[in-house]
Parts: sequence; C-alpha cells; structure tokens
Amino acid sequence: MKTYGFWIILGVLALTGLGFTELVDNEYYFFASYLVLQGLIMAVAWNILGGFTGYVNFGSAGFFAVGVYTSIALDKAIGLPLPILILASGIVCGLIGLGAGYLTLRLKGVYFAIATLAMAIVFETIAINWEYVGGAKGTFILTPEDSLFFDSYIELLFMVMLLLALGSVALSRYINSSRLGQGLAAIRDDETAAECMGVPTLKLKLISTAIMGAMMGIAGAPYPFFVTYVDPVSSFNLLIAVNAIAMPMIGGTLSWFGPVIGALFLGTAQEIITVTISSELNLLIVGVMLVLFITLAPQGIVGLYQDFMRKRRKND
Repeated sequence: MKTYGFWIILGVLALTGLGFTELVDNEYYFFASYLVLQGLIMAVAWNILGGFTGYVNFGSAGFFAVGVYTSIALDKAIGLPLPILILASGIVCGLIGLGAGYLTLRLKGVYFAIATLAMAIVFETIAINWEYVGGAKGTFILTPEDSLFFDSYIELLFMVMLLLALGSVALSRYINSSRLGQGLAAIRDDETAAECMGVPTLKLKLISTAIMGAMMGIAGAPYPFFVTYVDPVSSFNLLIAVNAIAMPMIGGTLSWFGPVIGALFLGTAQEIITVTISSELNLLIVGVMLVLFITLAPQGIVGLYQDFMRKRRKND
C-alpha cells in the first residue's frame, strides 16, 4: 500500500507541474524551478555513491559537464530530439562512471575524493581543447522552435526536469530498499566486514558509480538549451559541484529522501537570495550552511527530525 501511495504522490506532483505551466505566466518561476530540480537530480545522484556507499565524490560536476557536452556534440552532429539527447548523455556518462569507478574505487577516503576531483579537471581540460563543441570560447545553442503544447520552451524544459527529478527520486527510493541498497549500506558501515560476509563489494561499487554518472549526465543534457550559451567555466561551475555535495549533506545522506529535502531547502533559499540580495552570495551561503550542518547536525535535516521525534516519544 505504501508503494502505491508513493507512486500516486509522484503522479500528483507531475500533474501539478503540468497545471503550473497553464496557470503561471511569469517565466522566471520556470527558470528558478528548473535550477532547483536540476540540483535535486544531482543531489540524489551524488547520494547514491556518497551517501549510500560512503564514497565521497568531488568530481560530480565533471559528469554533469560531460552530459552537457555530449548533448552539444550530438545536437551539432545529428540534431537529435531532446529525449534522445538525454538518454544518450545518460548512457555515455554511465559508461564513463563505470570506467572511472574501476580506476578509482580501490582507493578510499581522501585519496578517492582527490582522484575524482582530478578526473573532473581532466574532463574540463578536454572540453577546453575540444573545438567542435566550442572549446574555451564556448558555443551558442539554438533553442528548438517546437515546444509541443507548451507556451514556451522553458515550460517544456521545466516539465522535462520535473519528470526526470521524479524518476530520480523513485530510483533512489527503490535502490535504498533493494538488495543493492542493503549491500551498499554494508559497504558504507564496514567494507572489510562486508567482504568477509560475501558481499561483492567491487561489483556493487561499480554499479553505484555507473548509476551516479548516468544520473549526473541526464541532469546535464538539457542544460545547453536552458542557458543557450555554454563554455567550460559555466559547465564546470564550482557552485554546481558544491551544491551536489551540500544538498544531500544538509538534507541527510543516510536516506533516499534526505537529498530531496536538502535540494528543495537549499535550492529555494539560493533562488530567494539571488532575487532579494545578490547571486554572488550564493556560494558563501552554501559554504556557511554546509559548515554549520556538518559540525552541529552531521545527519542533516532528516537526522534532526528523527532526533526530535525520539526525544518526544521518550518524554511521552
């Protein structure tokens, strides 16, 4: 029954988003919502490796950017429709994630984190020197004229990202409750003990990195049509990379819904700050909040709520 309820909620959210496109005329809300949903997908993706498995990944922006440039390259070469570009970017980034995992997952702790950061730098260097997709000077992307039955292309992109975000949440929930999720949790708690119990740790970690890479690529694929101008600086943006880590950390990394809460909370706060104060403060706000949560509430918002409920039941 709980599973049916979950899918009903996702369906209601999808229909609500569709109604949102019919009722709201101000395109700013679609731009802001797109960024929040993009961050949500990346937070969920990061958590599959960083939270479920316990392998902190600093190179998430690299996979996002690979998805961006895969979409650009295929659009320039063949002019494929957006759904095919999203699928292709997911496949390419999933395979790269699998290969990267095979090279780096034998490392642990800070060594793994540094290795993933180095891979992101390698990806950025390739993008800077790849003239076909614009190189260091960047490239412009023409927004397709066809918006289906939506009033503008940004409304279409909003709905695409909403559906991708709902799919990402559903996948994360499924993994969390599956045998794969149990194996990843065993690796996170004690990898040596998991190996002794017969858990195929390397296989599960490779699956985790492949899923993470694919989801990051899917998040990046529509981005060129959202911004219409892409260069390595914007694709490998520090704020994008930090958000992918901060959102699950703030929400809580031990559950599938922690990154969702963190993404909605932090993403909405950033959009409000951008409008009311300055977009330049976004990175500072993220840094301050991340430090506060790591030091005062390492289990995130979900952990704070669970602690509150435990104390309440104890007092009752």
